[in-house]
Amino acid sequence: MKWPFPRKEPAEYEVVGVEEHGWRDPYDVLLRTPWWVGASLLVTAFLAVNALFAVAYAAIGGVYGARAGSWVDGFFISVQTLGTLGYGAMYPQSLGAHLLVTMEVILGVFVLALATGVIFSKFSSIRARVRFSERAVVGPWNGVPTLMFRLGNERRSRVIDASIRVVLMRSETTLEGVRFYRMVDLELERMRNPSLSRSWTVFHKITESSPLWGATPESLATADAEFLVTLTGLDETSSQSLHANGRYGHGQLAWGARYADILTELPNGTIRLDMGRFHEVLPTEPLPSFPYPR
Repeated sequence: MKWPFPRKEPAEYEVVGVEEHGWRDPYDVLLRTPWWVGASLLVTAFLAVNALFAVAYAAIGGVYGARAGSWVDGFFISVQTLGTLGYGAMYPQSLGAHLLVTMEVILGVFVLALATGVIFSKFSSIRARVRFSERAVVGPWNGVPTLMFRLGNERRSRVIDASIRVVLMRSETTLEGVRFYRMVDLELERMRNPSLSRSWTVFHKITESSPLWGATPESLATADAEFLVTLTGLDETSSQSLHANGRYGHGQLAWGARYADILTELPNGTIRLDMGRFHEVLPTEPLPSFPYPR
């Protein structure tokens, strides 16, 4: 279904004048990266460290059982040293080799501690798997114009004591002519859910006390309006805190619409939840008191 106002993603912002930290905090970077990226970086770092020490072992020599000048043998003695294996086939027998092993063991303490911490943190931390609808909708609900958001829990475990907030961010101009971005909390019909299992539709009634009263797509575009939806709660299985957020630009509002029903009662009394229609929206008739755009 095509809507008169095309979908527009939230605006991107360019930040200047801020010192870039880059890789100065590798632990934080590894925690924020996806699993495959983090694992690839750890494996690459492990191989790179051993490759460098292999060059040093091949140049210094003094390793029993290793061929003179062999980078391959130097690589494998480095792997055994860094992994604290010690098969006994190769071992240092000169002062230079002993000093090199000592340096590698000291470095290995930090490398292995970092790798262990990252792996443990990634396994132990729970990330919320919450799906947010692609669009927010504005339409009648019980005879009242209402802004609605839909979110769903994609895990089998429930989110206990889920709490949600919706913030309207828009630009305003002061009497002095200064333009700034203001955040306004939107009052919700229900802000807490004791047990979020699958789906939750959040309602904000657009009454005369609402910051959205009289709003139009044009006025929201002029104000560069965005909506930030944040969810917090406890994971039922691990009892850890969960956090999730969704963001909607003013062009992602479907005016004169509602969400398609995803709950159906089967003849045997079972309730069916159709997540395939999670993002589907349907048109509605306008309210005489709130002639939203079509």
